[in-house]
Amino acid sequence: MKKIVYLLTIVAIVITACNPMEDIYNEISEIENPVIGTDEFTMTADDYAEIDSSTDDDYYETFEAFADLDDAKNALPSFIADRYPFWGNGSAVTVSFDVYDGNPGDLLSPFTNADVYLLGSNDYPSSNSNAFLEGEDVESTLEDVIADQFPMPSDGQVVRLGYNSFTEAPTVGLASVYEAAFPANFGDFEFIEVFDDGLEGDADNLGWRNQSAYAEGSGFAGGANQTEEWLISPEVDLTGSTGLSFQITQEIDFLGDEDLFDVLVSTDYTTGGDPMAATWEAVDFDKTIFGSMTTSEDLDFEDYDGETVHIALKYSSTDSDSPRWRVESFAVRTIGFEGPTESNSAYYTYFDGSWSSNDNAYYLADADYDLMGAPGQFNNFSNSVRPENYIPQFLGMQFPFAQEEDELYMIYRFFAGSTVTRGNLYTFTNGAWTPAISSLQFGNENGVWVPDNTIRYTLVGTDYSVVVNGLTGVEGFEAAVGNLDTFGNFNRTGGSTNWSDDMLLAAFNLVLDNINPSAEEGQKYFVTIATWAPGNSTEDFALIKADGVWVYQ
Repeated sequence: MKKIVYLLTIVAIVITACNPMEDIYNEISEIENPVIGTDEFTMTADDYAEIDSSTDDDYYETFEAFADLDDAKNALPSFIADRYPFWGNGSAVTVSFDVYDGNPGDLLSPFTNADVYLLGSNDYPSSNSNAFLEGEDVESTLEDVIADQFPMPSDGQVVRLGYNSFTEAPTVGLASVYEAAFPANFGDFEFIEVFDDGLEGDADNLGWRNQSAYAEGSGFAGGANQTEEWLISPEVDLTGSTGLSFQITQEIDFLGDEDLFDVLVSTDYTTGGDPMAATWEAVDFDKTIFGSMTTSEDLDFEDYDGETVHIALKYSSTDSDSPRWRVESFAVRTIGFEGPTESNSAYYTYFDGSWSSNDNAYYLADADYDLMGAPGQFNNFSNSVRPENYIPQFLGMQFPFAQEEDELYMIYRFFAGSTVTRGNLYTFTNGAWTPAISSLQFGNENGVWVPDNTIRYTLVGTDYSVVVNGLTGVEGFEAAVGNLDTFGNFNRTGGSTNWSDDMLLAAFNLVLDNINPSAEEGQKYFVTIATWAPGNSTEDFALIKADGVWVYQ
């Protein structure tokens, strides 16, 4: 609800000014508190687009969010000043907004920035299954995996383990020893730029890009451009695996020179090293048959049985030949169990010497996006497919017996130029799941908007009773307290029953200590009281807690 208080002074200013804008600003600066207002609003896409970023002009428009709370504190004052040009000292505005890593900030970021490990074939109880069979102990296996993969954790470290489970009895076939899917696993790969195109603007991001449904290699921007970039997988342990094959799902467009790009395999490359110093061999496949997104046949990979390898997607183009290569996924496979599976995730936090599972965090799987309809097209949300429009209904279906104030951190993929991990805290309130949103209050102090913790509070009947009970019998307050007890307001007209500012300060200390006994140093209040001045009226006072007591600002 908006609460806006205007002074009639502004009307006179607008009417009498000769030079509308210049005169208005000059006259406002000469008048004490020309307009005192309070308002609250939620940032819209248009609002983010109006804010200038000091480092990237398109940042706020692209992500429709602030980087963090400090970023919002720095960026919003000038925006508020433009939005409320005539508001002066004592005004307050509360702004609700999104932050890039989700809300509410520090509590969520451990999950959105968690280390990620996807279980491989050798991690499951049954060899070459690449998924849990019905009846296998998932919890114990995950505990063993995280202890093995993260042997030297630090306090507070959060890890997301991704794993698959068969949805029905599997059959003997081909199972993945290692698989990568894009965009989900793009961040797991090492990105190496061999040749920098040196171009700017739209052509500045040539080579490999993480798109909403695949990784894309392209050197085209207004024309063909020269570039060379590699995506190199993490180390793939094929020890103990035999009869290996390789399968890739990809699309190849504008094919010219087939030697410009390849799937390469190395047994002597070391992560972080120079790919040019390692030995690489290309996986042999017909590049002419992938005019649309197509899954290849199982290609021979037996030369790498029992080896430890890195797999690279090498893309290059020239100033006359720039094919486009889209890779959705690839896998190294061997004989094992196969069948329909569903993906799941579990979060673990390391604290005080042990790992514990986080039951209050949920990572959306591909099947979850599919269940929600539109998000399933690319298995992510975006600025046009907002998570808050889908997740509440999804949670309603998944948790039909949720109780009031139940909370769950929802972590999801979000596409805004590239695919990133974001999330939010959802709370079950009044029968529905509601997303959290960050908010800050800003106050106008002598013409400058600053982040403000001021709480606006109007005294109610019980507060006046607190004052009466607390000051009855105190020397100097006898007549004033009796008058307050009788009429329920503070007399400000003088005489024996008058409340001076010093007397009111004593009353405010009683009231504020009663309603907020644990208030921290620096907490501010803007208190409205009922007065007799003469006639029924109100009066406002600004207070701050300093050295343990409430004083006037």
